[in-house]
Amino acid sequence: MQAALDFLATEFPHLPVLLGGFSFGSWVGLRVGCADERVHELIGLGIPVNSTDFAFLETCNKPKLVVQGINDEHGAWEKVEQTVAHAAGETRLVFVQDADHFFAGQLDELDKAITDWLLEHHPELQKS
Repeated sequence: MQAALDFLATEFPHLPVLLGGFSFGSWVGLRVGCADERVHELIGLGIPVNSTDFAFLETCNKPKLVVQGINDEHGAWEKVEQTVAHAAGETRLVFVQDADHFFAGQLDELDKAITDWLLEHHPELQKS
């Protein structure tokens, strides 16, 4: 993750970085992104709170989006709600109904959650 951020910083030195990840990648991405000043926003999809500690979010003030399947077998919705409730800064939680860990059959809803959040934070991305 650090190597990827170093590459992006070299290639695009004046652009803010949004870092996102899925499942284990969300834990790595959120953890590294919270600590790295080059990262301005974070997205975590299917955060595996059942088996992984996300307490570092309690001190992460960067804007964050967490999207979780309501039936995610690696992230019980109660634990996800508790994790997000204790996260510092602006953290939006979106549950996708009838979705499992892989958002099977619900990718349109996953896409909508991400797109809505991105357009809210970056209205310049809105198509004219």
